[in-house]
Amino acid sequence: MTGHDLFPSPPKILWCVSELNRNARVILEQNFPLLWVSGEISNLKRYPSGHWYFSLKDDNAQVRCVMFRHKNLYLDWLPQDGMQVEAQVLVTLYEARGEFQLTVELLRRAGLGVLFEAFERLKARLRQEGLFNPEYKQPLPRFPQQIGIITSPNTAALQDVLTTLQRRSPSIPVIIYPAPVQGEGAAASIATALRTAVSRAECDVLIMCRGGGSIEDLWAFNEEIVARAIAACPIPVVTGIGHETDFTIADFAADVRAPTPTGAAQLVSPDRQEIRHRLQYWQHRLQQTTERNMERRMQTVDLLAHRLVHPGERIRHQLEYLMQSGNRLQNAWGRQLEIHQWRINTIRQRMQSARPDIQAHIRHHRELAARLQRTMANQLENWQFRLRQQQQHLMHLDPKAVLARGYSIAYTARGDILQDSRQVRTGDNVRLVLASGWARADITETGK
Repeated sequence: MTGHDLFPSPPKILWCVSELNRNARVILEQNFPLLWVSGEISNLKRYPSGHWYFSLKDDNAQVRCVMFRHKNLYLDWLPQDGMQVEAQVLVTLYEARGEFQLTVELLRRAGLGVLFEAFERLKARLRQEGLFNPEYKQPLPRFPQQIGIITSPNTAALQDVLTTLQRRSPSIPVIIYPAPVQGEGAAASIATALRTAVSRAECDVLIMCRGGGSIEDLWAFNEEIVARAIAACPIPVVTGIGHETDFTIADFAADVRAPTPTGAAQLVSPDRQEIRHRLQYWQHRLQQTTERNMERRMQTVDLLAHRLVHPGERIRHQLEYLMQSGNRLQNAWGRQLEIHQWRINTIRQRMQSARPDIQAHIRHHRELAARLQRTMANQLENWQFRLRQQQQHLMHLDPKAVLARGYSIAYTARGDILQDSRQVRTGDNVRLVLASGWARADITETGK
């Protein structure tokens, strides 16, 4: 940012302190991106508001830092003076005091960045190989005969798992495959314990568990040897490592991930109380079903017993049925004869009413013929009268009758009827149509 960008033209001569601090803060925040800074914590103070104030220093300098409560709330470890840390910070200025400071967004112990990068690289490589594919995951047995636990024998996580299994399924035997879960060689020991459980083949499901801790404490479960041992295990593996927010490579490779060791124990063990309640429910259903079936069969027996009669009684009933059937048949034949007789009488009456009266038709025909002749004669007289009237009208309208009275019709040379003297000039030739014949004449004079 240049001076022309910072100060408007012309530049302001007199600034108040708050304006200077505000502009300085804006310059810092706009020109420094979000970045990581490493150093040693000193003068750490935790205020009742939950905010943390401290300094980061190295051999040559130090800088004031603040980490607000809503940022440090998700930290699973407690910073102390003298710790080497790496902080993701926003460079800013506290305007009220004019103090240069860093606002901390994330905080981690020094060296964890390398561990996170190694974690992400291994996870990406194993995922690309298909080690985490869901189709390779095995279902958990609903009622395991024996449960195996891979963990350190002297841990609170193991006690939590055993307590949960004892409470939920005390009858299921538990076998512990001891292995250190932290420190050098822990990953190899965990893989060896897993292979031992596979070779002995005495468990239906395996629990791999550990209590909470930092990423270094859980690092044994982020080793490739453990992930490949889990993926190659034919026995379903449930992981319960750390807290609910902790994820390891072993969690991705396992068949099922539980948020905690106690959650893993709950996943692999059926709850005896729930089983008891379900058994009681099905026992009640079975008892009800059995009682209903018995009642239906008793009703069937009663019905069959009611239908069971002496053979002689059945013969008598059949004879009565035959007699009733004969009577019904005889009555039916009688009704059919009556119906047919009624239909014959009806048809006879309809035929008699439909027979034509020839003499009456002849008289009617003659009457109609006479009426037609009279109507035709009257119509013919009317037509003749109207024809004579039309002839008289035509005679009055005939132009030849007018010509017969001494008139003529004059036509110009173009064939137009001559009605006005202005249609011709002196010397023009006209044609005269007379009552009998025609004649031509020359115009010698015109006028009105």
